[in-house]
Amino acid sequence: MNDAGIGDFDPAFEALEPAQLIAPVVFNSPHSGCVYPERFLAQVRLDLQTLRRSEDTDVDALFEGVVARGMPLLRAHFPRSMVDVNREPYELDPRMFDGRLPTFANTRSMRVAGGLGTVPRVVGEAQEIYARRMPIDEALSRIDGLYKPYHRALRKLIAGAHRAFGEVLLVDCHSMPSSAPLREDRPRADIVIGDRYGTSCSPVVSDVVETVLRGRGYHVLRNKPYAGGFITEHYGQPQTGIHAIQIEINRAIYMDERTYARQPGFAALSADLMVLAETLMRLPLDRPGDWRVAAE
Repeated sequence: MNDAGIGDFDPAFEALEPAQLIAPVVFNSPHSGCVYPERFLAQVRLDLQTLRRSEDTDVDALFEGVVARGMPLLRAHFPRSMVDVNREPYELDPRMFDGRLPTFANTRSMRVAGGLGTVPRVVGEAQEIYARRMPIDEALSRIDGLYKPYHRALRKLIAGAHRAFGEVLLVDCHSMPSSAPLREDRPRADIVIGDRYGTSCSPVVSDVVETVLRGRGYHVLRNKPYAGGFITEHYGQPQTGIHAIQIEINRAIYMDERTYARQPGFAALSADLMVLAETLMRLPLDRPGDWRVAAE
């Protein structure tokens, strides 16, 4: 199989682990990758600046301080436009590929229809990434070489914290454009928290996150327009002691969306997110009734 640059990453992702795991909280930044292999760029019809619109630029850096506080952070280096780990493993659009797709591929999801499958067809405002069809072996190579190892690493971090503490909270970290789609009739929030409408974590976890962020002065919405993607839905199984919540941050707070450069607000936002992280690490996950008290 042609790896289209998979072998050019060193490494493709990193699991930043603390010297000692002191809290049952795992942070994940699956879309912050900004390393674009030349072999991948040679395949696409868009320039690099346009491809980067799908990045969660510097989200990993915003949360990196959690490692010194005793919590792990997993971050991607490969770009979301190459393969999206916040999808099912085989959400594939048959219109994109030459060759027969696996019989188990999900070709009819809403994400596939929108061009945002496991191997995306579009970035930004529905801009087509490729000028021609891709061999299906290329897509499968990306899934085997990037997607699956990333999820193995994420499962390992979650399992380690769950084993050590009996409960674990996964915080899936993302960013969103400041400009809202035309179909939205209100200004975009500073931060959107997603808990799959109360199914991916105890509702009190969402209450704590919202309370802390509102207390730091942010305009916070819940589940609109982002309720959480595959990672939040797949890993969030509160009945088994695994809770997951997604955090989407308005990029205008911390970066220039045209140049991708950090803005002066970056440091203040990161500091506020560390206040949130320190609150989450104190939550008595084995005593849900005490969570609200811990946030106060």
